[in-house]
Amino acid sequence: MPTQAPQARIKLNCKPAIRSLDKGNSPCWSSLSPLSPWLLGSPEADTERRRAVSRSTTWKRGTFAPARWTEIRSYPYPVVSFFPPSLHLGNSRPQDKLQTADNMVLTEYTYVFVIGTGFALLEAFNNGANDVANAWATSVSSRSVTYRQAMVLCLVFEMLGALTVGARTASTIKNGIIPLSAFQNNPGVQLLAFTCAAAGASLWVQWCTRHSAHVSSTYSLISSIAGVGVATVGASGVQWGWNNGKGLGAIFAGLGMAPAISACFGAIIFMLIKLVVHVRKNPIPWAVWTSPFFFLIAGVICTLSVVYKGSPRLGLDKKPAWYIAAVTLGVGWSLFVLAALFFVPFVHAKVLKKDYTISWKHAVYGPLLFSRQPPEDAVEAKVPDYAVVHHGEVSDDNSQSDAGVFDTKGASGTVTDGEKPGTPVQSANNVAEKKLILAECNQQGYQRLMAEARERHHAKLRKTRGPLGWAMRTLHANPMGAGSLYETHNMIALCKRIPAMVVVALLYGMHYDIHTAQVGIEGTPEGRRMQRVYDKATKYPNEVEYLYSFVQVITACTASFAHGANDVGNAVGVWAAMYSAWSTGQALTSSSPVELWQIAVIALTICIGFITYGYNIMKGKAYDSHLLGSHTQGANMFLVMGNKITYHSPSRGSSMEMGAAITVLVFSQYSLPVSTSMCITGATVGVGLCNGTFKAVNWQRVGLLVFSWFMTIPIAGLIGGCLMGILLNTPHFNN
Repeated sequence: MPTQAPQARIKLNCKPAIRSLDKGNSPCWSSLSPLSPWLLGSPEADTERRRAVSRSTTWKRGTFAPARWTEIRSYPYPVVSFFPPSLHLGNSRPQDKLQTADNMVLTEYTYVFVIGTGFALLEAFNNGANDVANAWATSVSSRSVTYRQAMVLCLVFEMLGALTVGARTASTIKNGIIPLSAFQNNPGVQLLAFTCAAAGASLWVQWCTRHSAHVSSTYSLISSIAGVGVATVGASGVQWGWNNGKGLGAIFAGLGMAPAISACFGAIIFMLIKLVVHVRKNPIPWAVWTSPFFFLIAGVICTLSVVYKGSPRLGLDKKPAWYIAAVTLGVGWSLFVLAALFFVPFVHAKVLKKDYTISWKHAVYGPLLFSRQPPEDAVEAKVPDYAVVHHGEVSDDNSQSDAGVFDTKGASGTVTDGEKPGTPVQSANNVAEKKLILAECNQQGYQRLMAEARERHHAKLRKTRGPLGWAMRTLHANPMGAGSLYETHNMIALCKRIPAMVVVALLYGMHYDIHTAQVGIEGTPEGRRMQRVYDKATKYPNEVEYLYSFVQVITACTASFAHGANDVGNAVGVWAAMYSAWSTGQALTSSSPVELWQIAVIALTICIGFITYGYNIMKGKAYDSHLLGSHTQGANMFLVMGNKITYHSPSRGSSMEMGAAITVLVFSQYSLPVSTSMCITGATVGVGLCNGTFKAVNWQRVGLLVFSWFMTIPIAGLIGGCLMGILLNTPHFNN
């Protein structure tokens, strides 16, 4: 009896077929081109498959009806199939699973993945423009590093922290807030959920960054994910509890714990500096010889974060305790020795000998710098003055009010019965009106000074060469005229301005003068309030603070490493979840890996956000020192250098950044996302309280920051949840 040729059937990977299978209908069968390399069956059965029968079909929405059978007389090629691997072909063998070329079975939702990728990158961009700017603002404001130096150091250490530690908090973002079972094994819904979460967080942080508001990108993303979870499975389906340290209970516990712990670390470090260095009769040598300990601390905490529960890719996830201790202490003490050999001689010549002729490149000479003779006029060399305000006599509020004489009479110059001189009503009205007019004048003067500083900077940029200079000249030469946008002259000007606006958006931040923009005025209410805060802080010798400006470079790099270790994992978590669902066609699992290239892309995007738009946060983060001119009372006002929370100096800034870095890295070890902004704020408050009085801290500013943190939770959650609820329940024809 002749062997009967099998009827090889091929299922096409098309959306109607998928919908039909979901409804239990018969699949779509058709013949396929012989060019495919994915085979069904063994080569021995090729002879029997030469006569194959295929059934072509016609279809309506959601159904398939067989049309005719066609015999292929000589079909010399094996039959292949395209369909999800989890489905089998009728009576085919288990190994005859259906495969695709690249296993991207959610190609029909590629547009969702593209949109989600855009929002994930925008969230990372805003993270760099907001959180990284907060972390580097203290170093740039104190002139320990320039803005461009901060860009380079940020790029190096953000990438280093992200690639070595960064994926640790990503698992919490992916599956710690919304349980994986909530998606009912539906990768499409999962892809949409994390797209909406990224959209909600990125839109909120973008608005805040545009208005120079300091918010937490981390808690914006977490709140948005929680809102999406409520919209998807209801409030009961979200992990509100501890969930082994990965639920919302553990994450939001960090909202209060992280700033408090960071404040403790910052205060401890500064008190050690104060007791070991500042209280000495001759503190400068003590500051020089103890500076290598900052290298030791930075090396130990950064190395420990890498080797303890380290990356599986680097083979560091199962190292014994002796190995972790040996590597950590070895790296830390090695940096200590290198600092003693090269850094100490450099700062000794720079600070103690006041040798203004040496630069960083001379540090390679090491101990030879001890025998280097400074210039003859080195004694007269001056170091930066880190005092807040230098002036003659500072008038109080009453004298300031009397300094400006305002006519409080009416337009006719007459005085009504209720406003006769000497009466209580007239005196009260005069005082209130004088205060109002004075406040308005000060505010107008403040805005005028800001506008003048901005215009000076723009005029300087217009004189430069290169793309940015051309763009600034183009914008200056083609202003928008009067009338509506659709007026002919405005449309012509707009067409000329658009290319220049693109160039400015890309390059303006790299040439921004942070110090020119950090202009304050003593007459404003905030300026007077900050002056009272600064007066409560103890000022230490400028030579000591100048030395710690070099130390602050190390602490800033450590803080940047910590940010890359924590915040990059937060940002990459949603993108990794989207990519996993789209590329595999399967719902995300707890073991789904985070690709290294995704971490690198997110880290690079964060750095780009800091480089191109971080100035918008940093310009309002602190005051700086520029000569404004003379005051009404003849007091010379040198602009303020410091922070809007408390008085800032390099020794204080080093303590703040190191305390925040330690806190962030500790939380990262336990896969708990925390906000770098909250940690640096907590450390700033802790160092400010070391002045011995609560009045050394601007509690109004602290209250505003805390208020913005708590408002982030409902706003970001509502944005993400509303987007998910609308898109998930959108009416469509299949209903």
